[in-house]
Amino acid sequence: MTNYVLVAGAKLGAWAWDEVVPELRAAGHESHALTLSGLAEKRGIPAGQQTHVRDIVEEVEGLDLRDVVLVGHSYSGVPVGQAAERIGDRLRRVVYVDANVPIDGKSFLWGWPSDGVRTAIEANGGFWAPFSAEDLADQGLTDEQIARIVRGATAHPGATLTEPAVLTGSLAELPTTYVKCLLDWPEPSDEVAELLKSDLWNLVTMDTGHWPMFSQPRELARILLESVAAP
Repeated sequence: MTNYVLVAGAKLGAWAWDEVVPELRAAGHESHALTLSGLAEKRGIPAGQQTHVRDIVEEVEGLDLRDVVLVGHSYSGVPVGQAAERIGDRLRRVVYVDANVPIDGKSFLWGWPSDGVRTAIEANGGFWAPFSAEDLADQGLTDEQIARIVRGATAHPGATLTEPAVLTGSLAELPTTYVKCLLDWPEPSDEVAELLKSDLWNLVTMDTGHWPMFSQPRELARILLESVAAP
């Protein structure tokens, strides 16, 4: 039995996986959707990037999970990638869902084309503001799905986006599936493209936008289930 630990991206909580979790459990696996500190029902808890890494490691170790597939969406690929190397032989696979990957010494915002997000965080009391409907347009979402995300989203702790990642090894050495959502951007980032040269990494594409847990939850669950059979 595989233990999936699901971590949604910025501004979201465990609730984002509500349509994916039942599909994984119906296939006979355990599924643990995790809300990171400072978000959703944990809002108000101070958090930096390493707080989020600890959230994930403590979820795995506290529940004594083995055969773990860590799933990181969007921003959460950054703490998930760091947690993956810290849980040792508990890890079975990492799955990045249209996600950023951590780069040692670099923040989530490293390489962004402008300082717009940093400026917005400073202007919003140290938080990245919740989604507007416009942020979610043209991503394969229905009006109802967009409204649901906007209702559930919370402001995201800015320090988690600006603090640097800490890696001790190479992500290329961890068995990994990268899920690229084509409506968001058709090609993986340069960093991901380089990692995909590893024999331990494989690429899967989805014909949808950046939030597939809402737009195509069953298809995403199928990909997560098939990831454990990847070489």
